[in-house]
Amino acid sequence: MPALGPNARRPTTTTVLAVLALAGCRAVEDRIPRWLFDARTPRERYEARLTEVGLTSTAVVHAWRTAAARALADAPLVSPPHAEQGFLSPTEPAAVSYRVEARRGQEIVFEIRVPGDTTTLWFLDAWEFPGDTVPPRRLASADSGGRSLTLRPRREGAYVFRAQPELLRGGRFSVTVTVGPSLAFPVFDGRESDILSRFGAARDGGRRRHQGIDIFAARGTAALAAAEGTVARVDTTSLGGNVVWLRDRHGNALYYAHLDSPAVVRGRRVARGDTIGFVGNTGNARTTSPHLHFGVYRRGEGALDPFWFVHRNGGATPTLAADTTLLGGWARTRAQRTTLQPAPDTSGEAVTDLERHTALRIVAATGDWYRVRLPDGHIGYLPSRAVERAVPAAAAVATESPRPVLIRPEQHPTHDEIRGELSGGDSLAVMAEFGDFRLVRLPNGADGWVAR
Repeated sequence: MPALGPNARRPTTTTVLAVLALAGCRAVEDRIPRWLFDARTPRERYEARLTEVGLTSTAVVHAWRTAAARALADAPLVSPPHAEQGFLSPTEPAAVSYRVEARRGQEIVFEIRVPGDTTTLWFLDAWEFPGDTVPPRRLASADSGGRSLTLRPRREGAYVFRAQPELLRGGRFSVTVTVGPSLAFPVFDGRESDILSRFGAARDGGRRRHQGIDIFAARGTAALAAAEGTVARVDTTSLGGNVVWLRDRHGNALYYAHLDSPAVVRGRRVARGDTIGFVGNTGNARTTSPHLHFGVYRRGEGALDPFWFVHRNGGATPTLAADTTLLGGWARTRAQRTTLQPAPDTSGEAVTDLERHTALRIVAATGDWYRVRLPDGHIGYLPSRAVERAVPAAAAVATESPRPVLIRPEQHPTHDEIRGELSGGDSLAVMAEFGDFRLVRLPNGADGWVAR
């Protein structure tokens, strides 16, 4: 199915002004495409188009929306850097989601790659989950056609990223989720171990709290612009000595104190990594070793903890060891009992226990784990060694009476969920099981579900 919404990025102000100039002053509203001023997300515009063409009430659209809602609610918690390779079947509406814990000052980057496919719309959205009693809040959406999304959280908490292709589209994909600093380290060749005094430490016998971090370095070491911005103030004070204030483009005021000397003047535009000044011990730091006092402030909020703005997460993405030829296909559990985990590790509370030969879809692979989806929609992770391909070898049964073949294991299927009907005496090869149903290979080679 081709894209139903306008497959274009939101125009810049310059583009809008150019359209206005070309259109002239009369009947401008009739000459400019409506999507230029459409504040809805790409997904909302797409769903509106589905309504316009009369598809909203169809089963496939209902399944597509249900998959999106379930992915948002059941997003597994992952530890960045996280990478997965996966497959979504175009015939089975689905979505993938990831929950990340992050702090103020960090930057989360979510990216999806679809090899060889530049036309399919993927809807990428980021949500904040403030708590169990507060509904999730959508924070950002990728532009139409965009395949990445960057989020800078305003508070510590849980954030969910969801990706879903348009109707009847899918295929192979890869996802990466990273969490890193939103600012560059403000001292040349500095390391996190050079931070010897953290935010909130007691000062003056407990009468005040440290409102920044102290990064120790040799006198004269370059203090660097942690972000692109404008120098708002260059001054000398009794407390900070030689100080520079830098206003970045995200509304943060970056404070550099105890400089041996500044290297900029007020009003100067600086790029990330430019020299702001040189490390010293001026002001009330005259009795200490040279260091940079670095602070982050925001209007209406005061001082923020700068550590998370410059902290780099350790660790590397696990090497992919799981067999990717199983992606998208039916598989089953090997052991008599297998535990479905909420994340690709064994530290969380189990989602559920699965009996031998339980049917599941392999959605994605990460490290030595599979992300799987059960026929009832539950999502979780299993070690790759606990899973095997579902082949027609588990058992063979013969039907005793006519019975329907279902698209999915439903106790009360609708007409659209019935794939066909078997005659009494038909021989079926059982591939896997789920509850009161068996996944079978039909004589024509197709797969379907039949009640026990």
